[in-house]
Amino acid sequence: MEDISVPGTAEPAEPARAAESADGTASVRADTRRRLVSASLVGSVGDGIYVPLTMLFVHSLTGLSLTSIGTGLTVAGLGALAFMPTAGILIDRFGGRRVLIGVLALRALGFAAYPLAGSYPAFLGIALVVAVGMWASSPSQHALIGDLAQGAERDRLLAWDRSLRNAGMGCGSLAAAGMLAFRGTAGFVVAAEALAVVFTVAAFLVSRLPDARTGAPAPRSREGYRQVLADRPYLLVTGANFLIAFGYTAQAMALPVFLTRDVGLPDALAGAVFALNTVLVAAAGVPVARLTLRGRRTRAAALGAVVFALSFGAFALLPRLTGGSGALVAVLAVAVLYTAGELIHSAPSQGLSVQAAPDRLRGRYLSVYQLSWSLCRTVAPMLLGFLLDARPWHLWSVLALLVLGGAAILLRAERSLPVHAVGTGRAPQTVAARGPGAGEPSRT
Repeated sequence: MEDISVPGTAEPAEPARAAESADGTASVRADTRRRLVSASLVGSVGDGIYVPLTMLFVHSLTGLSLTSIGTGLTVAGLGALAFMPTAGILIDRFGGRRVLIGVLALRALGFAAYPLAGSYPAFLGIALVVAVGMWASSPSQHALIGDLAQGAERDRLLAWDRSLRNAGMGCGSLAAAGMLAFRGTAGFVVAAEALAVVFTVAAFLVSRLPDARTGAPAPRSREGYRQVLADRPYLLVTGANFLIAFGYTAQAMALPVFLTRDVGLPDALAGAVFALNTVLVAAAGVPVARLTLRGRRTRAAALGAVVFALSFGAFALLPRLTGGSGALVAVLAVAVLYTAGELIHSAPSQGLSVQAAPDRLRGRYLSVYQLSWSLCRTVAPMLLGFLLDARPWHLWSVLALLVLGGAAILLRAERSLPVHAVGTGRAPQTVAARGPGAGEPSRT
């Protein structure tokens, strides 16, 4: 990929797409790329501070019981889930850039207000604001990338975005550990105000990006979502992602319990798996994405799911190993295989979700796609908890079947998806100026 750190400053009014690349897609200006990935990096540092310590963070700042906090966060998450269709409408009307600025500002305000939450209703309101900002960030960010670039350039920006987000989350986790060195609630108050500053800076960086939105306004909300729900190939892609997303949630929700309870690793060594995964995704994300760009996105994403399934089969065999250094080496080797599946799947699947969405309805399409992640994260705790109470091989067998089912659906959808969405050698057709129905790309 081209250097993303070329110095120079462009006026916001200048076009974001400065030149045509060899494959006919528009190339994004170097300063625009730099600002985009900087905003992603800064925002992900905030995620790294907050996500691993959510329950402790809220408990220390509010004094509420963990049961009340867990219930409140679930209610807030469901409320944010219900907001996603509205987020899609806003993205189509105002553009990914403006909505992303808004949701980052929401998160900044929410974290700044957390230390002031003196009652349960106040906590619920703040939690809802933070959850809406968190859930709406991904579709607005991807819509922004879709506005800024086309074709293979979109895939490159998505790869950089994901790689730097993993690096930022790792840095944020280290920063959170440092903040917790303060006694009492002081560390959490510092973390809350730091989060407010971080997301304010991220919103400012996004505001410095040019408004590259093109095309006619999106249709009315009812007409727009009717078209999304009638787009069977895109719904297949979304359904496939819902199944494969269980492979991602297993790492955070089920793997720690499995490694410590069933494999017998100490808690500290179990954490090495997460560190290894974070480092590999941050370091190898862009090079692996560059390789997956050479083939069809559907097949590359399906291959990643197959590698996921292989790693789950290997995890199922780990309890049969004896303890000691041999078991740790085996666990790390399987973790590398798991990470390979994540690396192979993530870039083409993200690219497919953006490329297959018509320009004029990108916000609605990506909001529907985001529901596949949100629903998985809502269902996963119950399903994985049930499987963990059964035998270990039940957990990994079910996960393998889920991701393989997702891979099969992706291959099935390939035949009816737009050509430009499946491959990387052709620029997408322009559909922004056409009316509903007539604006859909040709499907083969």
